Amino acid sequence: MGILAADDFVFDKRLPYYLQLKSVLEEKIDRRELRPGDKLPSEAELCDEFGVSRTVVRQALKDMEYEGLIIKKKGKGAFISEPKILESFVQQLTGFHQDMAAQKRSTRSTVIELDTISCSRRITKILGLRSNARVVLLKRLRFVDDDPIQLVSSYIPYRLCPELLSADFRSQSLYHFLEERGIFLARGYRTIEAVGATAEEASHLGLEPGSPTIRIESIGYTAEGTPVEYYESVHRGDRTRFRVELVRKRVRKTGDSRGQSIPADPTLFGIEVLPTTIPESTSKRSKSKKRR
Repeated sequence: MGILAADDFVFDKRLPYYLQLKSVLEEKIDRRELRPGDKLPSEAELCDEFGVSRTVVRQALKDMEYEGLIIKKKGKGAFISEPKILESFVQQLTGFHQDMAAQKRSTRSTVIELDTISCSRRITKILGLRSNARVVLLKRLRFVDDDPIQLVSSYIPYRLCPELLSADFRSQSLYHFLEERGIFLARGYRTIEAVGATAEEASHLGLEPGSPTIRIESIGYTAEGTPVEYYESVHRGDRTRFRVELVRKRVRKTGDSRGQSIPADPTLFGIEVLPTTIPESTSKRSKSKKRR
């Protein structure tokens, strides 16, 4: 009997063999018969075990690698990947801590910096502050199940909550701390983009510089429209996946008695169409990367 117990598996000739092989391997991952870090048999061993050609095996492994189920290491073979962290807070105004708690994942944080600073003109403008206003910077490295997943820098007007400077954010939620003091984030905007990790980000997240990461910028407001927090976060691209719910409302066009399904509000789709001109902040960031 092979190490994958493939001797009792019979291929259905009506379906592509590589899809069936992929399905078998995925099922064994789901059943934890193959665990994160386990090494898969070689291509030749899989061919012998399942009685298929190398083309079939390579296509199955290629699809699994594309979906992030396995990682190929040059000269070493293919290994089962760590499961990706599923995050939904791109579309919901919740924090990282709440999102992970809902999935029963353990979290902790290392506080890299907690102090008042003079921030950039851009962030000052976003928060609706005077140029010399004090801003609290809370910079944290967030862990899920003891793995570094997210590096986040939060900027909050000092006058809103001076108690931030004496708080311990190693294991508590920033949003919960603010809510206990009557500051509730009711709405906000978040943008997401794929970027390569800087040397500093890679060092914190355990990556190689330039590795794929997911960058999020967020602005949170009270119900009255007061800016509470601006943050920039970088998530490991190999361990993070985001879930977005799409909504389409049925509305009636003016003068049209039939009624048609058209987007009532394009923002419900969570898609931002970027302008043809590069924003000033993006342009500056690109230039600074080139200088590095």
